[in-house]
Amino acid sequence: MSNKEPILSLIDVKFEHKLRSGRTLPIFNNINLSVHYTEFLGIVGPSGCGKTTLLRIMAGLVRPTSGRVIFRGEELTEPNPRISLMYQNPTLIPWLSIWDNVYLAISSRKEMSEIEKREKTSLFIDLVGLSGYESAYPAELSGGMKQRVALARALVTSPDLLLLDEPFSNLDPLTAINLIREVENMWLDASLPPASIVMVSHSIEEVVQLADRVLVLKGRPAEIIAELRVELERPRNRKSDEFYRYVDEIFTLVS
Repeated sequence: MSNKEPILSLIDVKFEHKLRSGRTLPIFNNINLSVHYTEFLGIVGPSGCGKTTLLRIMAGLVRPTSGRVIFRGEELTEPNPRISLMYQNPTLIPWLSIWDNVYLAISSRKEMSEIEKREKTSLFIDLVGLSGYESAYPAELSGGMKQRVALARALVTSPDLLLLDEPFSNLDPLTAINLIREVENMWLDASLPPASIVMVSHSIEEVVQLADRVLVLKGRPAEIIAELRVELERPRNRKSDEFYRYVDEIFTLVS
């Protein structure tokens, strides 16, 4: 597959919730978007416009009412191990240690030897800064550390595409800034997964800091009302006038 082709595309995607009354509630109408190789795509929009549902469709967890999802040139009809989704709240298994929570993501991989699985688990725990905490349990960790475990678990499968759903929203500002920096550094390192990232966030500052391109969703049913390319050098300076020009422009579109 050529790197010029999108890694993932949504083509005329429509999604409706079925209500108990028998009526349907339209969430999207004819969403068309592409995620390119080595791209960091940001998606913003008002609460309730269906951003999380859109990520779940991209992950193959939810089937659209109509339209097609194409991943690496083939139609996506179910979850794919080459796509990882990291949620706003870490869904860690409380009775498993940190090491076992991360290992679980690759435990059933038949193409990997047991030694490879164990080495990879330890590698990604180390990469997210949790070396020394392998035997701890989720209840013993801070919110930021739990989110690091969730990140290690999302990356240990070596996904081509990482989907982030409000990944920093429950963290204190300093922890969020540090984790944002680490996610960006991993994505910029060609030797590490993932190739591409899609992030949904309410924080326009986070999106401008990380994204190459930003899509703005609005309306009910939601539509893509704008697409902006963020042309700022990395690492980005949150205090610069150019940074806040992008923030103001996106905020105006969302509000």
